[in-house]
Amino acid sequence: MNHQKLTTLLLTMSLSALSLAGCGTSAEQPSADPPSTAVSAEAAVTETTSEPAVPQTTPDTQEKSPAYPLPTAAEDAGIYVEPIPDISDDFICGMDVSSVLAEEKSGVKYYSADGKEQDVFTTMAEAGVNYARIRIWNDPYDENGNGYGGGNNDLATAIALGKRATDNGMKVCIDFHYSDFWADPAKQMCPKAWSDLSLEEKTDALYDFTKESLTQLLENGVDVRMVQVGNETNNGMAGETQIPSIAQLMNAGSKAIREVSKNYGKEIKVALHYTNASDYDGLDSILYKLSSFQVDYDIFALSYYPYWHGTFENLQNVMANIQNKYGKETLIAETAYCYTTEDTDGSGNSVSEADLIDAYGATVQSQSTALRDVCAAANESGALGVFYWEGAWIAVGDVTADNSPIWEEFGSGWASSYAAGYDPKDAGQYYGGCSWDNQALFDAHGKPLESLNTYKWLKHGTNAEPAIDMVTAQTITCNIDAELTLPDTVDVVYNNRALNTALPVEWYEEQVKNIDTSKGGTYEICGKILDENATSDNPTEAHCTIQVEQLNYVVNPSFEDADSSMWQVSYAGDHNPTDFQQKEPDAHTGEYAFHFWSESDMDFTIEQEFTDLAPGTYTLKAYFQGGDIDESAEMELFASVDDTVSSAPFTAQGYANWQEPVIPSITVTDGTLTVGLRIKCNAKGWGTIDDFTLNKID
Repeated sequence: MNHQKLTTLLLTMSLSALSLAGCGTSAEQPSADPPSTAVSAEAAVTETTSEPAVPQTTPDTQEKSPAYPLPTAAEDAGIYVEPIPDISDDFICGMDVSSVLAEEKSGVKYYSADGKEQDVFTTMAEAGVNYARIRIWNDPYDENGNGYGGGNNDLATAIALGKRATDNGMKVCIDFHYSDFWADPAKQMCPKAWSDLSLEEKTDALYDFTKESLTQLLENGVDVRMVQVGNETNNGMAGETQIPSIAQLMNAGSKAIREVSKNYGKEIKVALHYTNASDYDGLDSILYKLSSFQVDYDIFALSYYPYWHGTFENLQNVMANIQNKYGKETLIAETAYCYTTEDTDGSGNSVSEADLIDAYGATVQSQSTALRDVCAAANESGALGVFYWEGAWIAVGDVTADNSPIWEEFGSGWASSYAAGYDPKDAGQYYGGCSWDNQALFDAHGKPLESLNTYKWLKHGTNAEPAIDMVTAQTITCNIDAELTLPDTVDVVYNNRALNTALPVEWYEEQVKNIDTSKGGTYEICGKILDENATSDNPTEAHCTIQVEQLNYVVNPSFEDADSSMWQVSYAGDHNPTDFQQKEPDAHTGEYAFHFWSESDMDFTIEQEFTDLAPGTYTLKAYFQGGDIDESAEMELFASVDDTVSSAPFTAQGYANWQEPVIPSITVTDGTLTVGLRIKCNAKGWGTIDDFTLNKID
């Protein structure tokens, strides 16, 4: 398509859609005026009606000085940031800012650290953010111009955001999803306008869209330095799922970027973006295929969220493989961590208490430490840097109110009901507000959290008084009718992790008295940390969950754990007829069971020995199913104490007809006991054994 015609068409579609969606000239206005510093998407665009001439500028080989200089020494702060002294001055300290315009149109106001209303881009730049990431969807509107939500991120919106980022000294990464709405591993939907195109026609359309969009961004003064060809493209892109087709589309996008970069004398890097950073082999397979199809790109970018994507060690191994084996630069394109588990907008959160990992709590300090640790891992691996995902996407309205009208009108929720026609299976069923508000770097009222400054403090760190960040929660299991023993100390995590230690705890007596160990149940109690160095009169509290239940003393009783060393298997003859079989239909519970079969007669025993049981009376049982076993077979569950053996014989009753042999009373005096099961049977008999249980009953 002619560049002039396509440019006019793209801008006409974008601006018309924005107007119809409640932006700019719409008769309906937000309930609260956006900050005066906010720029409408329409006002930000300079329409180009002819092929742009090559700009009369010199290539940007010389970097500008930072608009907001970074500290040259450790600063005093309320949170502790461990310094990364060798971090490069060029390290990308990025933020995805895609929802900002929709937030402001919804009435959100952002503030500086001292509480004054201020352009959020200025606040971020002051906090060390040097790179803005902005997504672009092709046409995130329905046939009536209603926005799909999630920021309604079309080209005009990207230009408005990009100009503000540039004006505040940031470089810009453009994230083309090549979809009309969210693209991720679960869905890579084709834009509506491309749905009936052949692969060749779609390739041309993607090339044109990329080239014209990037041209408009640069013509409007946006300092684009990086462009993503697709977003989390593990399983496809623009509706294509086969690697030859995906590679063809990626090369079309890359070609467009290279041409615009050359025309403008500007270095713009091409990035591909994938997730599942924990999957070393899966990512290596993707990299191999990209290499095989000669896809042109500079950066292999990863999403890495600590609660979903494995250890830092594995992440670094993945990045080393990308750099050393395939010669590509690496980047963390998305990361985040929560500062609270509270919901601030009435629409639920993507990350909750259950997602937290041991190293970090739901606190501002932990949020900062998590971001710092991701940056340290990336820096150590030679990565270009890190982008924090949507740190300014906060609640709109009041958490106690129905905010859906605002989300619907201005697109500040993750999806609106208008997206149902395009994405009926996900957005059409679960549309609503922001699920990311508890991971923002601003509080629910738009004031920056101290964790926003983490980037600024990476090189020199901070000076902060030692303070407890979190106390590791305790879980205690107590046998029914047994004496409850509570821990005397708990693990305490400080703002400076080097100070972590165990401190004594005093559990609140009234709560402990309410625990009834005569029957099963779950109890939550609290206690105060006895910290002789505490400077506050308000003690730090510890929490403990007590589960009163009938304890099973058998280790790995259902064979689900890979470590089976606690089970001793002995057999007659040269051939072991047994194995730990993974086959859910043959297991009593779970996926694994102890299995036997042989072409010859069998005589084997499986057993487990205990040496530290409390004196008392115990009961033992197990489950067995089997068939093709003669009546002469000898099969028994047994328990051996010193020279005394108790047993419970059983027979095979066929497939899935589970037998439950039980030894009701076993007396243990000195802590030693051996339990197990012995089978002596004919050739081609078969069976599985599962779910051993040893309970103390007296």
